[in-house]
Amino acid sequence: MSSHDQTVLTCPFDFADALEFDPSLAALAQRGPVSRIRLPYGEAEAWLVTSFAGVRQVTCDPRFSRAAIVGRNYPRMTPEPIVSPESINVTDPPHVTRLRHVTAQAFTRERVAGMRPAVDRVVAGLLAAMAEVGPSADLVTHLSVPLPHLTICELLAVPEADRDQLRACTMRLLATAPDAKQDAADAKASLRTYFAELIPARRRTPGEDLLSTMATAPVPPGEEPLSDDELAVLAVTLILSGNDTATCQISNIAYLLLTRPELRTALACEPARFPDAMEELLRFIPFRKGVGIPRIALQDAEVEGTVIPAGDYVHVSYLAANRDPAVFPDPHTLDLERPVHPHMTFGWGGHHCLAAPLARAELESAVTGLLTRFPNLRLDAAPDEIRWDTGTIRRFPVRLPATW
Repeated sequence: MSSHDQTVLTCPFDFADALEFDPSLAALAQRGPVSRIRLPYGEAEAWLVTSFAGVRQVTCDPRFSRAAIVGRNYPRMTPEPIVSPESINVTDPPHVTRLRHVTAQAFTRERVAGMRPAVDRVVAGLLAAMAEVGPSADLVTHLSVPLPHLTICELLAVPEADRDQLRACTMRLLATAPDAKQDAADAKASLRTYFAELIPARRRTPGEDLLSTMATAPVPPGEEPLSDDELAVLAVTLILSGNDTATCQISNIAYLLLTRPELRTALACEPARFPDAMEELLRFIPFRKGVGIPRIALQDAEVEGTVIPAGDYVHVSYLAANRDPAVFPDPHTLDLERPVHPHMTFGWGGHHCLAAPLARAELESAVTGLLTRFPNLRLDAAPDEIRWDTGTIRRFPVRLPATW
């Protein structure tokens, strides 16, 4: 299809009705695998790729560059770009390969397995504190929000006195309101400055934390070690990731299990099924609004029959790809018996989330711990009384009152 044949659709992507799939995104995917859209912020229109095959192509094809968006007012969901220009999320090979090599050493399978006891301790402490408050409590306040943040702070060895401040900065950075631009920029600068001040000491006297691991990671021959500034940006990326997917998904999975008792009963009877069931839950749940970071076509390229001209912005939708019927039959049904197939909740290709194993460990520990500690847990409000986040790019219940 020629690029001239496309109608441009304005897409605020502000749908926030519980965990229903955004109807505007579903309609775009039904129109075809490639659409032309305009987002709330940014200088231009963009292409949106929604099919699994198309998303896989764009995320793996070097003709589509994330680094090319740096310094440009690219189409996006937030008034202030969330990522820093030096972030691993807006770099291409070979530079991204160098950054990912260092970060990957902090998230090897063995290292993540070694982190699990620390995650379990944080979960146990949060659930014990919640039990003291009970027999009713808000799961968001007592588990979903503090767990990922406390865990990543523990792993980065952030002093306890600083953790609330860092949490507040990340929330300011994720805001979508037009008047939040300067506040978000200030928050991003504060996070970066904070970690830049920690790194010299970690180089001099490294500990067992992730920041020390990255600061002292062996450098392949011919490559330069990461600078303090590069490490600070990596740390900010980890803090943002720690307060994004896992925070949303703990609440969202708990909400689904508490509103669909048949699913909860099935998992309670066979807890060994939870790891596979979790992959279906992650595929099914729309944990964010709209799209993330775009790419720019470096040359004319065809995607799913549509020619994308050089210089155009290209967004992909991992949410829509996770509902592609060509890959996931009956995709809008949550089926815990579905054969496991790789999904795109943690991204794909060169920017697949390196911390995904940690997020999975947090989710498994949180949800299984919650259901084990509180076998009679139930919602303490009608589902239609639950209020959902409308102020950020994320989708999750603002409060999730439960009783046991």
